[in-house]
Amino acid sequence: MTGSYTVISFEKKGRVAEVFLNRPDKSNALNPEFWPQIREAFQKISADPEIRVAILGGNGKNFSAGLDLVASASIFKGTEGSAEMDSMYHLVLQMQESANVIEECRKPVIAAIHGACIGGALDLIAACDIRLASRDSRFSLREARVGMIADLGSLNRLPHIIGEGHTRELAFTGKDLDAERALRIGLVNDLYPDREACLAAARALAEEIAAAAPLAVQGAKEVINFSRDKNIRDGLAFSAARNCLILKSADVMESVAAFVQKRKPEFKGK
Repeated sequence: MTGSYTVISFEKKGRVAEVFLNRPDKSNALNPEFWPQIREAFQKISADPEIRVAILGGNGKNFSAGLDLVASASIFKGTEGSAEMDSMYHLVLQMQESANVIEECRKPVIAAIHGACIGGALDLIAACDIRLASRDSRFSLREARVGMIADLGSLNRLPHIIGEGHTRELAFTGKDLDAERALRIGLVNDLYPDREACLAAARALAEEIAAAAPLAVQGAKEVINFSRDKNIRDGLAFSAARNCLILKSADVMESVAAFVQKRKPEFKGK
C-alpha cells in the first residue's frame, strides 16, 4: 500500500505498519513534500484499529541526512518582512506537527536507524517510543554548524531521553555521535550489525508488542507521555483514571481465561 506518497513508503503488514523514508538517492533528505506525507501516514496509523505498532525506517544507505537545504532554499529567501516571518513561523509549526503526530500516535512507534541520522531526522526519532540502530549509525544535531537552532523537537525531547548534559553538548557543537555512545547514553535501546539485522529486530519487537493487549499498550503510552512533565501525584491520578477505562475490557477477561486454560491469550482490543 503506497497511496499517493512520493517521498515515503507506507505498507500495512497485518498488525504492523511500516513507514520508510524513500529518497535513497538523496540520503532521504527531508524535502518540502516530506512533512505533509509523514503527517498523513501517522494520522492514518493512529486511526486504524487493525494497526497496533508502527516501524519508521529509511531506504538506501542512510536513515536520513536531515533537512534538504537545496529543496528547502525558498524558506530562507526573501526580504524578511513581518508577513514573511509570520509565514515562516507557521510553516515551522506545521513541520513540528510532523514529529508531534509520531509522538502522539496512539500506537507505539519503533525507529529502525542505520547510517546517518542528522538534524531533522534526529527530531523524528526523538518522537518515537523505541529506537534501535545499526552499528554504522551516526547521529548529529547539526543545526549549530549551519547557523540554525533545532526547532522541530530535539531540544525539547532529548533531555528526557539522554539528559540535559548530553543534549547541550550535541546542540552546542553539532558533533557526530557514534552508535556506541548513542547506546551508552540511552539514545538507542540496542545495536545490531547492519541495517538488515536492525530491521529484523524492529519487526520482531513489533510483533511482540502487537501480541500484547492493544488497549493496555496504547493506554500505557498515553500515561508515559502525560506523566513526563507532571509531578508524581498528577501522573498517578491520570494512570488510575486511564486504567479504569479498560479494566472491564474483554481483553482482561481473555487474559484470565487464558491463564486458567494454560494457553496464550488472543487479544482483540475490545
